[in-house]
Amino acid sequence: MRKILHADCDCFYAAVEMLRHPEWREVPIAIGGRTEQRGVIATCNYPARAFGVRSAMSTARALRLCPQLILVPPDFERYRAVSQEIQALFHELTLLVEPLSLDEAYLDVSDIEEFQGSATWMARWLKEEALKRTGITLSIGVAANKFLAKIASDWEKPDGLTVITPESSDAFIRKLPVGKLHGVGPATLARLNRLEITTCDDIRTTPLTTLVEHFGKFGHRLHELSHGIDDRPVKVERERKSISVERTFDQDLPDLSACLAKLPMLMERLGERHARQEQPVLAKQFVKVRFNDFTSTTLESLLPASTLSLPDARSFALLMEQAWQRGHRPVRLLGVGVRLKAHEETQQLGLF
Repeated sequence: MRKILHADCDCFYAAVEMLRHPEWREVPIAIGGRTEQRGVIATCNYPARAFGVRSAMSTARALRLCPQLILVPPDFERYRAVSQEIQALFHELTLLVEPLSLDEAYLDVSDIEEFQGSATWMARWLKEEALKRTGITLSIGVAANKFLAKIASDWEKPDGLTVITPESSDAFIRKLPVGKLHGVGPATLARLNRLEITTCDDIRTTPLTTLVEHFGKFGHRLHELSHGIDDRPVKVERERKSISVERTFDQDLPDLSACLAKLPMLMERLGERHARQEQPVLAKQFVKVRFNDFTSTTLESLLPASTLSLPDARSFALLMEQAWQRGHRPVRLLGVGVRLKAHEETQQLGLF
């Protein structure tokens, strides 16, 4: 039986800024770009969330919801430094740490003998030490797999500690709203609700054939999650899957010609990022276009086997033209990138 922790820093960027400015603790603040730069909210503190401000929201909308919102430009160098302190703390407890971002990670503590082997006590120690050493509060979920641990960490935020024991997991999962499942976004949630599926117990009573009919391969995943099945291990090394760059423009690009004029700049930045990697094998190239109505489209194409060099600008231009035709309207964001072959796909097969 695995013992998995999912540790998540509470409103991390905002928490770092509130350590610098204690006077901001009780007032709404958000980390993000300015409205004149088409800014987006990266995160906000809980006073701001009370007004409906959320991450990924446009700064303009956030300020309409909360006119007194203090907007703070991000300081990623500082955030990375605090994150490294917290990650070092995780490694004091176990070497099996899988960082997901600057502010969250999975920890496998199955074989840790300290704290009498109690994952709950380990979680409490992490919370106490993180607060003492960095001033950052952690919310931690404790469970037998990654799926449940991540849900548990979000259950009692902020400063939460939720333990889902093997004995209580079945009852917990049965009552779990389907909207809590990873991969269930608004569109999938609406389709589930149309089938009168609102909880994991409803998924369990729905035939697998019905789930697959309506949701394809994801129907199998829904069936597994509704039974608490998640065998994914904590991966110490995360394999890079893509290299990409994107840019949100201060003014909408009015037409295809304006989009293509930005391609050399994007290609240059993509080339710089590609050069920092150790000759990855490329599988696909892609472009991303977000229109002024906030709809997005991504178009990709396969590359020849064993491709190491970036495709030329002409092939990206062709993809961009086809992607733009899908919306045929002004554009606020462009992105270009390449997807990498998985490590096992690049291994040479043995003779026999």
